[in-house]
Amino acid sequence: MPPGLLVALALLGAAVAGPPPRYAVVTSRRTYAGAQALCRQTYRGQLASVHSAPANEELRALARTRTRHSLWIGAVTRRAEGRWDSRWEDASPWNYANWAPRQPCRLFPTCATLSPRDGLWRSSLCVRLRPFICQY
Repeated sequence: MPPGLLVALALLGAAVAGPPPRYAVVTSRRTYAGAQALCRQTYRGQLASVHSAPANEELRALARTRTRHSLWIGAVTRRAEGRWDSRWEDASPWNYANWAPRQPCRLFPTCATLSPRDGLWRSSLCVRLRPFICQY
């Protein structure tokens, strides 16, 4: 492959990846749907999706600066096509998870929370009022 083509592909990859996401911890409590709506309206973003252990630790540390309560992140677990599945609301790949033991709940649809204490994710009823993390 000609060297110029490699440089062009590298630049294209960098352009596609874009800048790293920014995050905002919102301490006012909302349901999962209310949190997602506020992220969209206020930040033109969505609830945070997490794709690596370092990103999870970054969000946990950021959350600890603002609250002791578990926060909504952008994952839901539901039954689809006969099986339980977790997915990110932003449709990004499900390539990382940090569930606490015996999680996620697979009895009814749930939304994911991130604990600022241990960084683990837990299922919660989506109608509960919680702080949350927006990604934009």
